[in-house]
Formats: sequence, structure tokens, C-alpha cells
Amino acid sequence: MRVVVGMSGGVDSSVAALLLKRQGYDVIGVFMKNWEEENDEGICSAEEDFRDVRAVCGVIGIPYYTVNFVKEYWDRVFSYFLDEYARGRTPNPDVLCNREIKFRAFLDYARGIGAECVATGHFVQSRQDGQGVKLLRGADGNKDQSYFLYQLTQEQLAPALFPVGGMTKAQVREIAREAGLPTAEKKDSTGICFIGERDFRAFLKNYLPAKPGEMVDAQGESVGTHEGLMYYTIGQRKGLGLGGVGEPWFVVGKDMGHNRLLVERGEEKLFSRRLSASQASWIAGEPPAQTFDCTAKIRYRHADVACTVNVAQGVCEVSFAKPVRAAAPGQSVVFYCGEICLGGAIIDETF
Repeated sequence: MRVVVGMSGGVDSSVAALLLKRQGYDVIGVFMKNWEEENDEGICSAEEDFRDVRAVCGVIGIPYYTVNFVKEYWDRVFSYFLDEYARGRTPNPDVLCNREIKFRAFLDYARGIGAECVATGHFVQSRQDGQGVKLLRGADGNKDQSYFLYQLTQEQLAPALFPVGGMTKAQVREIAREAGLPTAEKKDSTGICFIGERDFRAFLKNYLPAKPGEMVDAQGESVGTHEGLMYYTIGQRKGLGLGGVGEPWFVVGKDMGHNRLLVERGEEKLFSRRLSASQASWIAGEPPAQTFDCTAKIRYRHADVACTVNVAQGVCEVSFAKPVRAAAPGQSVVFYCGEICLGGAIIDETF
């Protein structure tokens, strides 16, 4: 059976390709180029990553190719990313990248070259039963990436393989070392893929005009100035330039109409018991019920919190068993039943 592995140049996708080769698959490695810009040092990280892909495929003994999805990425992911920031929200482009690029454009490409399956190095697991394909958390709780894949459909999950999802990161690196893969000790990438390690504000300023304005407290008093609402997110403490005696300042909201950043001392206003989320997406194609109990994560690294979800016309009203901190509009709330990822939605408001 032919399988095309999406290879990023990292150790996880390298080991995914190695394991599938050992299992007897007809494996083809493909590097997806989604961004063409150089970083602040004039280095195109995509070129470096592709060199690693080429070296890994040489060791494994599989063919490799590169495919350019720059236009698709701009149209389907980056334009949304900019629109959300312009609205004062905090988007998560990795969620959309998985749905539109890695498991749509890439899947179409793989089928075009005769592959029956695609595979990635994501730390997630899948299981097929009489009701369809279920998406499960990765075995390594510290690396589980199901949060980023909650928008995938049955059609996208059915041909997808996740060879490292049942392993820990330490096990993946050990396999890479034993096989002599050149990515065995490569550092994990951090941050948004197309921004990399560069300064986020400087990057965003290239695409959206900064509009400085006032920072105001709960009484409407001006306490400072901000550099542009798009640069801040709910719960942010660092980078505000506000000192003084007493509790630290936090971002608690945005007044888009008056271009004001709302800040307060202390964290009390950051906690909410309820939220409303739209653009709901369900792994099974529909929610478990109109009203159901589950757990939820409001950020990738957030701990699960028990909640009740009521779904009506694609909008999820979520009530938490205990307050959650700094739920940010534009981010995703993702629902779980034990190890099973049910789906999720985009946060609009908190209460």
C-alpha cells in the first residue's frame, strides 16, 4: 500500500516515515512548502528543513519530493489569520493549516500520485469502529496534538495514519538515534510556523498597520498607551510597560470601537464560568447530543476542565464546573470525552 508522509524536517515525521517503511508500506516522503519568506537573518527555514528531509529519506531509502502550497496557504490560512488579528482576536492558524493544507491540499496531492493513505508526525491516535473514525489524544500527554486537529472530518481522518501517536517523545528520539537519522537531536519548532523565532510584532507590522491608542483601567482612566490592539491578547502581563506599586497589570479586554486596550490590576477579571463559541466542528460529523457533559481545553497547554455544552445552530454555549482563566476570542475551545476528541469551536465571548 502506498502512503505519502508529510515530512517537515523534524524528528517526529522522520520516525513516522521510518516506521511505515519497516512495516512494509510503499513510502514516499513529501515536504510541503507553505511559506517563502526569509527570516530576519536572511535564512529561509524551509530550505534548511528540506535539506533535513532529503538526508532522512536517504538514510531510510525512500523517494522524496517537495510540493508548493504557498498560494493555498495564503488564501486558506494566512488571509484568515490577518482578518482575525484586524478584528482584535487571537487566531490559531495551526488549526486551519491542518484542515486546509495538511489534510486537504496534501491529501489531494497524495491521491494524485496514487497513494491510498497519508501520514504525519502528529502526536495523536485514531481508531475505526462501526460509527466511523475517532480521533484520540496522543499517548504522550505532554505532546498530544489533538487540540490542533479537531476540525478534521471523517473523510480526512479515514486515510490518515499517525505512526508516532502511541509513543512518547523520548521513544521517538531513541528510535531516531538507533536508526542514525540526522534529525534525532533536532530541536522542536516553536511558535507559529511561518513566523518562527523572529519578533512577532515586527512581522505583523509588515501586513497590518499599527494604530496606537490608550490603555484604560476599569474606571475608564488612561494609564498608558498601547502600540496596536492586534499585538495584545487576553491575560497578557508582559510587555505592557506598566509598573508601579501593587498587583501587576493584565490585559482584560479590547474596545475596538475606540481603539482602547482594557487593563486591570490583578487577575480577577480574567476568570470566566461560561463562554459562547461558533463555527463548531465535530469529528463524528455532529455533536454527541444537543446538550452533553464533557471536558474542554481553551488553549493547547490548558488543563481539561469539566463542562456542559449546549449546541444550537452551530453555536456552543459552554458552562464550566470551575472558572477558566483568560479564554481569548479567536482561540479554540476543544471538547473531549476521556481520550476521545469530540470536536470544538471558535471562542467569541466569555461571561
